[in-house]
Amino acid sequence: MTAFPPQPPDVAWPTVNWPTGEPGPDIDRERLDSLVERAMSQPEELGLTLALLVVRHGRIVAEAYGPDTDASTTLISWSMAKSMTQAVFGLLVGDGRIGLDDPAPVAAWAADGRREITIRHLLEMSSGLRFVEDYVDDSVSDVIEMLFGGGAADHAAFAASFPLEHRPGTVWNYASGTTNILARIAGDLVGGGREGMERFLRDRLFDPIGMRSASPKFDDAGTFVGSSYVYATARDFARFGTLYLRDGVWDGVRLLPEGWAELARTPAAAEVPVEERHGYGSHWWRWRRSADDFSANGFETQRIIVAPARDVVLVRLGKTPAEHGPKVDDLLDDVMNLFPAE
Repeated sequence: MTAFPPQPPDVAWPTVNWPTGEPGPDIDRERLDSLVERAMSQPEELGLTLALLVVRHGRIVAEAYGPDTDASTTLISWSMAKSMTQAVFGLLVGDGRIGLDDPAPVAAWAADGRREITIRHLLEMSSGLRFVEDYVDDSVSDVIEMLFGGGAADHAAFAASFPLEHRPGTVWNYASGTTNILARIAGDLVGGGREGMERFLRDRLFDPIGMRSASPKFDDAGTFVGSSYVYATARDFARFGTLYLRDGVWDGVRLLPEGWAELARTPAAAEVPVEERHGYGSHWWRWRRSADDFSANGFETQRIIVAPARDVVLVRLGKTPAEHGPKVDDLLDDVMNLFPAE
C-alpha cells in the first residue's frame, strides 16, 4: 500500500486555522467546481448535501455548504464515530492499557464461549455475536432497539447480552452494538465515568488536533455512544481524517501508535459480503475502488475519505437515503479522480 504522506513543510498544521489554496495547476478546476455545484444543487438522486470539503496537501481547496449550514455548523457523525472509537483504542493500546489480541474484558462473557472474543475481533466486526443492523425495518432491527428502544439506557449492556452465532473471528457482521461494547471497555479502562471518558476524548484526541467543535454523546449509563454520536463541523471531521492521512502524527507529535493508521485500512480477516460495496478494515471502511484509500462512513452517506496516494481528505455530510448512497459515492469518486496519485 502507498505510504502515508507527511505534511508539506511549507503548510501550517490546521490545529487552529485551515490553510486554503488552489487545488494545483494539474487539476481541472472547472470540472471540480462543476462537481461541487452539482452536489450543492441538491438533485433528488443525491439527496441533501450539507457540506462538501476537499483538502489537498494540507490545504482546503474546495468547500461548500447547503441550506442553513456553514463552516461553523456542527453536524452528526452517525457511524463515522466508529472510526473515532478506533482512534480511542489506538491511544489505549499505545498507553499499554490493553492489547489488540487480549480477550475483551466483559464480565458477562467470562463463563461461556464469548470469552474468546478479542479486541481485534470487535474492531474488525467479527465478534461472532448475533446482531441485526437494519435502519429500515424496526421489527427486526437490533440497532434501532439499542439506540431508541429497550436498550437505549445502556447500549453496551444491551449489545453484550447477545449470544454467539459464529466462532469469533470467522464471520464478518457489521454491528453498532459491537462498537458500543468497545466504548464501554474504553470507559472502564479510562475510569471516571462519563466525565473521565469525555476528558480523555478531549485531552488525548480532539483538542490536540483542533477538533474544538466536537461534541460526543453518552447514554444514560455514562457510556460514550461510539457507534453513532459525535457532532462536529465539516472542518473538524476533516481534521480527524488528516490525523490518519498523516499516519497518526500531528505537528511533529505521534498521537496514535505507529502502524495504527495502517491497521485501519488493512483488510479484516473475515470476508466482507460483496453487497456491502466497500471492504472493511479495523473500524474503518476500505474505499471501494482503491486498495490504498479508506473511509469513515455513516448513515445517510456521511463520509470522511482518506486517500494517501493523492494526499487528499474529502468530507461529505448530508441526508441521503440508503438507496441513493451509491450515486453520492459515484460523485465522490469523480471528485477524487481529479487528483492524481503522486
